[in-house]
Formats: sequence, C-alpha cells, structure tokens
Amino acid sequence: MLYFSKIKIITIFLVTIFLSYLTFSNLFSFDDKLVKNKINLGLDLQGGSYLLLEIDNQPIISQTLQNKLIDLKKFFNDNSIKVKNFSIENNKIFFESDLMYVDQVQSNLLDKDGELNPYFEKFKTHQYILENNENFFNFYLSDYGIVILNSSSLDQAVEIVRRRVDETGTNEPNILKRGNDRILVELPGLDDPARIKSLLGKTANLTFQFVSLTENDSFGTEVLKFDNGIDEAIVSKRIILNGDNLVDAKPRMDTQNNETIVSFTLDRVGAKKFGKATTENVGKQLAIVLDGKIISAPSIREPIVGGSGQISGNFTFQSATDLALLLRSGALPAPLNIIEERTVGPDLGKDSIKAGIISLIIGFSLVVLFMIYKYRIFGLIANLALITNLFLLIGVLTLFGATLTLPGIAGIILTVGMAVDANVLIFERIKEEIKKENNQIIAFDSGYVKSRTAIIDANITTLIAAIILFLMGSGPVKGFSVTLGVGILTTLFSVYFIARLLSSIYVKSNKDKGKLI
Repeated sequence: MLYFSKIKIITIFLVTIFLSYLTFSNLFSFDDKLVKNKINLGLDLQGGSYLLLEIDNQPIISQTLQNKLIDLKKFFNDNSIKVKNFSIENNKIFFESDLMYVDQVQSNLLDKDGELNPYFEKFKTHQYILENNENFFNFYLSDYGIVILNSSSLDQAVEIVRRRVDETGTNEPNILKRGNDRILVELPGLDDPARIKSLLGKTANLTFQFVSLTENDSFGTEVLKFDNGIDEAIVSKRIILNGDNLVDAKPRMDTQNNETIVSFTLDRVGAKKFGKATTENVGKQLAIVLDGKIISAPSIREPIVGGSGQISGNFTFQSATDLALLLRSGALPAPLNIIEERTVGPDLGKDSIKAGIISLIIGFSLVVLFMIYKYRIFGLIANLALITNLFLLIGVLTLFGATLTLPGIAGIILTVGMAVDANVLIFERIKEEIKKENNQIIAFDSGYVKSRTAIIDANITTLIAAIILFLMGSGPVKGFSVTLGVGILTTLFSVYFIARLLSSIYVKSNKDKGKLI
C-alpha cells in the first residue's frame, strides 16, 4: 500500500536536506566545519595545463647492466673463475674467459635457479640472455627483462610525479599512465606550468662525493661542472651518500650568513655513513651533486654525526623550496621528457559551463512543461522529484569531492531524461491499473509495484555500463560515467521515495474525488 512509516519519512527528509545543503555549499560560502569538500572543475571547464611526459629508460638499462657487470665480476672472482676484458656496448655486457673455464661460465650462468638469475632457454622466463662463441661471451637483458624493468620504472615515476605535484598545492591533479612509457598530467586551474615543468624535468639524483685534488683515485674520478656552468672540479666516483638516505628536506634562512639554504635530515643508515665519512675526512671538500652538476662543495670543518646537514648554493627562497621538494619526493628512476604540452584558458571553460547550463535549462524546461501537460498534478510531483534529484546528484558529487568535466555535465543532462522515463512508466502503469481497479489507492500502489521490475532492470543495465566505462575508460569518459552512475542511484531514490511519498500524500487526501490521473 502507499504507506510510509514515520522513520522512513524522517530518513527521506534528512537525506534530501543534507545532500541539498551540500549542493548549495558550492554556490555559497558556508563558514563551518561540516562542508569541506566542493565539486572541482575539470581541465576542460576550469582551464589549466596538460602535460604528456615520456620516460627515457635507456639510463635505467645502462645502470642495470653496470650493476650486473659488478655482480658478474664479484661472482667469478669469489668462485675462482678466470674472466677478463669486461665491457658494455650496445646494451650488452662483453667478456672472455680462459678456454678451460668456458664450461664453468656456462653452467653457472645457465643455471635457472642460480644466484645471477639469467635467462634459461627452456623456460624463456628469466630476465637475461647469455650467448657465447667459444670463450667470448655476451650477456644482456631479454625482452621479458626489459618489459619488467620498464614497467617498474614507470610505476615508480608515476608515484614520484604525484608526490612532486601534490607538494605544490595543485588542486585535484589527474596523473595517469599512458601506454608503456608515458605519463599524463592534467593540472586544472594552473595557467603557468613553468614551475611544474621545471620540477618534473629534473631527475633529482642527489649524491655526496669527495673532491679529489688529483686524478689518482682508487675509485676513479670524473670532472663535473658547477651549476653556474663555468667552474668545474675533479670528483671521486665513490658515492659517500645518495638521496635514498634523506628523510626530510626544508628551505631555511641562515641568519649568520644571511643566505637561503636547504637543511636535510638523514635516516639512521645515512647518518652513520655520513658521520663516518666526515670524521675520516676533516679538511676535505665534499661535493653535493644534483643530476650531474655540483650545487656546492663546502669544506668539512668538523665531523657531522648528528644525521643532519645543510646545502648552500646562492638559492632564492623559491629555488630552495623547489630543491627541498625534489629531495623529499625522491629521485626519478629515469629522465622525463615533455613531448606534448597544452594550456587551456579559463574562457573556454566558462563558455562550456554556460553552454551546458543553457542546454540543461532548455531540456529541463521542456520536460517540466510536458509532464505538467500530460499528467497535471502528478506531472508537477514528478517535476519536484526531478529538481530534488538534481540536488541529490550534485550533493553526492560534492560529498566525494568529485571533479566535474564537460562530459560530466552531459551525464547530468542524460540523468534528467532517464528520471522522467521512470515516472512516465509508473504513471502509464497506474492508468492501466485504474481501468481494472476501482480503489485508486490500490491502483496507485499496484502501478508502483508492477513497474518496479522494468525500471530497476533498465537502470541496472545502464549502471553496469557506467561501471565498465569507469573501470576501462579514462579522463572525459570517467567523468561521464561518474555522473551517470550517481545519477542512476539518485533517480531511483527520487522516484521510489520522494515522488512516491508525495503521490501517496495527494492520493490519500483526494481518494474520494473521482479519477485522479
């Protein structure tokens, strides 16, 4: 029967009032703690920057092979297997062995369960391939190994890009993987992407290395330039410490020297390494190297054993802030190149919003007029439920802090049409029931009950499509699927709770007035 308990009525009103309150919070500034989330406008509505980044995996492959070469040398040395003439060319490790050790080299490297984890022909699942011509060997990454390496570096790069973007305070960035080696970054509301490009374009590989007075160093030396591009220094290849041991980094003002510096804190392992290195090398210069360039090379006046230090280098406060951000977020596994860049002006977004609102108003008005003409008082009830449905939809989006895009507005407009479909099906079913039933209360109740299956089935199939679009799609497709999916749920609530409640109140109050619809 058309009966609603008091608890159900109170619940309907509370849910409607709460979500309507969230809806209006987007239009008016409510200064309270209840409403913190807002609907965020997407890149196509708000304007902003679009960057497509491509990861350069060649340095990762080279570094992996370099590490593997060291492993090979150590393994053969520990097992007294004589090999020589190691080199890396064209992404392959070349070496040769004495003729009497060829079988030992092969047996060790082709052991699928061995320490070196090579490629084994029978299983074709390992990450390295070994080829040889008599006692000359080459050792390189398999296709499977390269795929694993690329996938790992892309996942790591996405996480670090997310950290860097989040620390700049950008609102609702959209950061997604694209293919095997690309990252999409959408930054709504950001008109000038110069700073973000600068942050994302730096690998931020930080190392601490001693400055050598001569080129005679047991670890080897290299000549590195200072970040001014003019001065240079001979630096030992021995890395005392790298950025992996950093726990925190912050910009700070050094009042004693009246300059901006970056203070850093090391983890326990890093503090121990740093303390030992500075204790044994008091008086030497320690080069602080970022992405192959020396930021500064201060002299060690005393041991630094507290696990903290500072970096100076003629920084402005902004550059010090950016350097601290880069160090906190960690080094990228490989360089990122910007291969596509677009800036969407806010005027385009305003035009889109205006067009979307106009189309919504026109469509909504036509629907309202048609429903009142066709069903009179019940058309008015359906229209009230339709308006409430829009409030509920926007309220739910606000509750989750969703991002509204132009396709999202299309999803809202589609929801209006679908909500009307449900009411039309119900009212037409009620007309059929009235022909068979003299009691109008029973006829109205039967109309709602008997049309329920068709309405729920139709909405569930659409909801499944919206879920698939959300899971499989990206960007604009997701924006459309979110508003469509939420709209389906709010439509069912508005039809079977709000519209039905209003209809039951009217029918019970006018049950003796003859034909009501």
